[in-house]
Amino acid sequence: MASSSKANLAEQDEGEEAEEIEHFNDFTLASSWERFISEIEATCRQWLADGPKRLLEKGAVHLDSSDNIYKVKSELKNAAKIYSMEYYFEISGKIADWNCTLHDLQLCFGVKEFLVISPQSASGVVLDAPEATKLLSAVSIALANCSSLWPAFVPVHDPSRKAFIGIQNMGTIFTRRFEADRIGSQVPIKFMHLEGLYELFVSKFAYCMSDHSMHLFRVHLLMKLTYQTLPNDEDNYDDIQEVDTENAKSETSPGYDNPNRKHWDDDCPWNEWYSAEDPVMGFDLVVTWSEKVVESSLEMAEMENASPHEAEKWILAPNLYPNLDSSKGDRIGFASQLHLLVNALEMSFEAPFIEDFVSVENPGSDNLESTMVIPPPTVLDRVLKDLFLEDPQLPDFAKDEHKSSRAIKGAPVESLFAQFCLHSLWFGNCNIRAISVLWIEFVREIRWHWEESQPLPKIPANGSIDLATCLINQKLQMLGICIGKKRELNEEFEDCIGTKDNASANMEEVNKVGDESSSFHAQSQAFDEKRDSLLTPEGFNGSKTVESKLSANAQDVHSADKSTLDSIRRGSAGPVGSMKLLKLCQSLHAPFTQSAPLMTEDMHEERLHAIETFGFSFNFSAQLERETLSSDMSAFKAANPGAVFEDFIRWYSPRDWENDKSEAKGPSTDLTEGMNVDWPPQGRLSRRMSESGNFWRKIWDEAPILPASEQKPLLDPNREGEKILHYLETMQPHQLLEQMVCTAFRASADTLNQTNYGSLKEMDTKMDQLYLTMASTLRPLQVNLLSNTSDTIEDLQRLCVVFEHVEKLLILAASLHRRFRQVPRISEAIFSNYYNFYLPTMGIGLADTQKEFDMKLQLSQNERQVVSNMFTPPTANQSWRKVLSMGNHLNGHEPILREIIFSMHDNASDNHYASGSPRDYQQDTETYRMYTCGTSNDLRVALSIISYD
Repeated sequence: MASSSKANLAEQDEGEEAEEIEHFNDFTLASSWERFISEIEATCRQWLADGPKRLLEKGAVHLDSSDNIYKVKSELKNAAKIYSMEYYFEISGKIADWNCTLHDLQLCFGVKEFLVISPQSASGVVLDAPEATKLLSAVSIALANCSSLWPAFVPVHDPSRKAFIGIQNMGTIFTRRFEADRIGSQVPIKFMHLEGLYELFVSKFAYCMSDHSMHLFRVHLLMKLTYQTLPNDEDNYDDIQEVDTENAKSETSPGYDNPNRKHWDDDCPWNEWYSAEDPVMGFDLVVTWSEKVVESSLEMAEMENASPHEAEKWILAPNLYPNLDSSKGDRIGFASQLHLLVNALEMSFEAPFIEDFVSVENPGSDNLESTMVIPPPTVLDRVLKDLFLEDPQLPDFAKDEHKSSRAIKGAPVESLFAQFCLHSLWFGNCNIRAISVLWIEFVREIRWHWEESQPLPKIPANGSIDLATCLINQKLQMLGICIGKKRELNEEFEDCIGTKDNASANMEEVNKVGDESSSFHAQSQAFDEKRDSLLTPEGFNGSKTVESKLSANAQDVHSADKSTLDSIRRGSAGPVGSMKLLKLCQSLHAPFTQSAPLMTEDMHEERLHAIETFGFSFNFSAQLERETLSSDMSAFKAANPGAVFEDFIRWYSPRDWENDKSEAKGPSTDLTEGMNVDWPPQGRLSRRMSESGNFWRKIWDEAPILPASEQKPLLDPNREGEKILHYLETMQPHQLLEQMVCTAFRASADTLNQTNYGSLKEMDTKMDQLYLTMASTLRPLQVNLLSNTSDTIEDLQRLCVVFEHVEKLLILAASLHRRFRQVPRISEAIFSNYYNFYLPTMGIGLADTQKEFDMKLQLSQNERQVVSNMFTPPTANQSWRKVLSMGNHLNGHEPILREIIFSMHDNASDNHYASGSPRDYQQDTETYRMYTCGTSNDLRVALSIISYD
């Protein structure tokens, strides 16, 4: 037993000795840390070998915050931790100015290309100080092995502090070390002023505090201040002085917090329909001083009191509305309402009559009632009152009209129907049910004007119909003419009744016995003479005696059986040059004729359709124009007693009279001489007029001798007016909506076109393109080619997107122009830059863009005062908001950000290492550099120091 136990102990000792021999440390093998350094070195060597151009080809990532900085990334593993190493580089060889967009570390430490190594963790920073130092040492060794001068940084502490430590090998002699940290609150008062920051920098290289006053240190200084205008809603109107309280109360209206406040677009043309949010939220003004050499803190105190106007550069940066280049449906304007109108057009095919969308008996009325709300009657009454409010002066329908506006078959923006369409955009959120209600009441109001013979407002009174507009507008124009004719007939009838009563009274006094028919004859004669006197100018009746004498002395060409009544010339507008009648040696007179009957587009189409159906012929054309021909022939007979059919053709259709010899032109001074020389005219009728059964001659034979004043009007106002009202009351919903869409687009564009945005060529081009796009997209609606399955609805929706683009650009242009009227170069430069930034998204919809608009514009000396005036001095009710604790005020505004770069230059020959220093370092070197950035509540300091190793 004893021997066995001894044997076991011996085996155990031998095993322990063998285990110790197997686990000895072999220092010829690389440790994990050395392998980590080697991996960093290999990655850096690869990046150095590739260079910037090759790295771009391999997929270097561009930084959105800068225009010229790229980065590549590599993952490294050390033990159980994974690190991310990023290399930042620039592709441009020029030196970046701090007014450009720089990376944060470039700005803090003045480096160009650099490495950042950080752990892949939630915070992304190294929280352990020894680990950070060890990590930075590994990178430094790897870069030294590569002979690379890249600086390397490691993020440390809490991420909110934006703290870094770094190192840079600058050859075999110099080493630069970096450190940055931030104070997020409770900044010491001393560091709020330039004097305290200067002393902080000097303390980094002065041996003791007494050196501040004993020695003069030549410190180089660069300073940049950023000012920001107050946002549009910054003013607080709650604390109004008691002096203005009574005035404010007298002007207070419900729903407005501050009645004295004027919105920015109050005088813009779209303000009548909606109020747009100002796309320009404000401006940042960056003021930069040139490099200065400061030798004492007293100079820093003087510099803190310097005016920003003394700075070398002023750079302006606009702050635009964050969602200006995106579409989230939160912006109200013409484009958003036009989109709703297109939706209503798509729904208009669901019912044959407009009343179906309002009637409760409609099968789909429950759905309509639940989803489409009709405004209350008070809103409806207010809209109708605005539409039919009589304006003593008609608007100028062609004022500020775009050159391509008439290519869209709508209605002028100031016309009645265009105003109805614009009101419909905002009535009940422009749903089909609300539009139907408004249209029914609109037509009812028009019928009232017709029945009461009241003129329609916003309808031109020139007595013509514009066939380039939509059919509804043509109908309203014709109805306005019919109402005017109807009023004239009513007034003439009342005058006749009054004249008849007066004549009857006078007859009873003179002669008790009278014939009632003679009184009526006298009345009728007075009525006819009055109507004829309205059409016959004064002076045309003076030649009747001479003409009758010449007629009596003429040869036997004058018919003896002509009645005396027919020989009286009536309704003459004067002789036509030297033309003579064929059968009488008398001047041919042009008669007063009735105007041709007005026709709308559908009436012209009916006539054209009749011609296409029955075929075009000369006699058929005459049948279509029978009433007009008969009226003109009757007037010609009355103005030229004894005239024949050939005389009428010579005056009415000269190309149907073939002259044997040309008639003398110009009036003849001697009628007898003219009779001997120029009379009778020699010629013949054309072939078509001389054919047997000519319809014109038949009308001539049947036409009575009546001047235009005694004829029946060619236009029957009562009949045409009722036909127009029947059309308006019975038209199909889709026909109404088609014309509303065309008119609404045109009226909205015309309204925006009235905006004053200066001489912005890009905006002019965009407006021209908008009108051409609308004309081509709306063409199917103008020729009635739309159906409920048509692709036109999708085209209209895309047109709304294009319209929204242009509308946003125009509002921005107007806002910029209002601010920089005196210096238009600023508004033109800002708009041009934003236009080029926004242009790529205009053809593909309003997709959100990741990159924000960033522009910096350097101002000239004559532009500084205009920009300075934008920083209005704080009012009394704003003074309590902020205690001014920093200097360099601009009109009472302190900078929102102050950035300063302190630097100290040294010569390597002045130190005890100079004898061994290479020739390249026998020059000034930036040995100390401190970057400070912050305000009174926030301060960040970044320090870099060069040491001689």
